Amino acid sequence: MDVHIRRATPNEAATLTAIAHAAKRYWGYPEEWIEHWKVDLTITPDFIADNEVFVAIMGDGIAGCCALVVNDSLAEIEHMWIKPEHIGAGVGRALFDQVRDRANELHLPALELSADPNAEGFYERMGAARVGEVRADMNGQTRLLPRMRITF
Repeated sequence: MDVHIRRATPNEAATLTAIAHAAKRYWGYPEEWIEHWKVDLTITPDFIADNEVFVAIMGDGIAGCCALVVNDSLAEIEHMWIKPEHIGAGVGRALFDQVRDRANELHLPALELSADPNAEGFYERMGAARVGEVRADMNGQTRLLPRMRITF
């Protein structure tokens, strides 16, 4: 099935937040972690209005989303979420390509992200390299998130 990418609209915030929660649950995290991450997994109308947020459309529904967030000269990928039933179907690649190409159009030197450990392999396949780690402890457990970068 074809994937079509377009800009998100602020009225899609609740749908994108639901996708974020479903995508995080896909990796089998404990429900108390999901609850702890509730704010971090929430995509607000203001976030969509203030950043370049893209959605992937498959058929007549949203299959995933991804945001390009630019602060000064730093470009970051945030809120890359794919509905679990579409993981492995090319949705993530299409969204990543859109955000990477947009960052390149803006003449930004690099695109960075802090990856869920389960997604590191995907980002490596997209050309990103690990440049460090971000500590994100949870309930007394040490968690290290890969910090990744793709340079243009």
